[in-house]
Order: sequence, then structure tokens, then C-alpha cells
Amino acid sequence: MKLLDELPVDHRLGQVYRYGAGLCGVALLVFGCLGFADGLAFFSTHGEQVAGLSSNGLLSFLSILFAVALIVGAVIGGNTASTINIVVGAAFVLSGFVNLGLLDSSANFLAFRMPNVMFSFIMGLVVATFGMYGRVSWKLPHDNPYWRARHPERADAEQRRLSLPAGGTGQRPPLTQ
Repeated sequence: MKLLDELPVDHRLGQVYRYGAGLCGVALLVFGCLGFADGLAFFSTHGEQVAGLSSNGLLSFLSILFAVALIVGAVIGGNTASTINIVVGAAFVLSGFVNLGLLDSSANFLAFRMPNVMFSFIMGLVVATFGMYGRVSWKLPHDNPYWRARHPERADAEQRRLSLPAGGTGQRPPLTQ
């Protein structure tokens, strides 16, 4: 069984994944391009200020790489965008923790400073939230397409129950106020 087999396709939640990936991808693309425009040293551990964050050529390159991944996910849309958002978000959060440990060391190859760590955590959580929106929850509502895909028998039973006439008279039950 593949992971994507149980996920619904072409649902309105796909627009949330698509817009989230696109917005975050454009922000990262701008940051990466500004870093390249400044002609930053590729492996400098001190970095230069770009848009309020410390950056070097390697960080600019990685920012553009992740931006392209998010924008490709936004173009494809649907479950692909959701999965890309979750993976990229997790990578940003993990990067925040790793680079927090590398601050002020000679192994700080991405020239991170504390604002970069905070940005990494925030961007990671935002991107992952866009990816998980409506897909991951402790109690999804029964009309959610992910719940319906994961519980097809119960979803079919609920659909039959809602479509049966009241009392066998061929009429729908009256609406209550």
C-alpha cells in the first residue's frame, strides 16, 4: 500500500496547500536571490545581512532550492503540494535545531545567527501547517475527505443513512430548527 493511495484527490483543501507552498516559496526565492545579488562568499561562516537575516552563498543557494521545491508543489497542487509542504516544513524545523547547536562555531557553514534560527522555526511551522491543514488531526469531522478516505465503510454507511427516506414514506425527514 502506498501512502498516497488513501488520500483524496481534487478537493478544496488542495488550494490551501497550493497557496501556502506558493507564498512561502516566493518568500524564500526572494531571500535567496537577494543573497546572490549581493555576491556573498559561498562558505563564509560569518555571512552578511540580507533582509534582516545573516546569509552566505550556500544559504542563498539552499533557499532557492527549497523555494523551487515549494513552487513546483504549488504548480502541481493537491496531495503533492501537501506532502512537499510537510517535508520542507520538517526540514526547516530540523535545520533550526541543528543550526542552533552550531551557532558561533566553525561548523556554521550556513552563517546562521539567532534571527535565522527563529526564522527557520517559524517558516518550518508555517509551511508544515499549510501541508497538514485538514489532513492531520486527532478528530477530523466526518465530512472531511481524509476521514472519508480512511474510513470508507463508515462513510458509506453515513451517506446511506442520510439519503434514506424517513419512516419508509419516500420523504426526507423534516428539518429541525
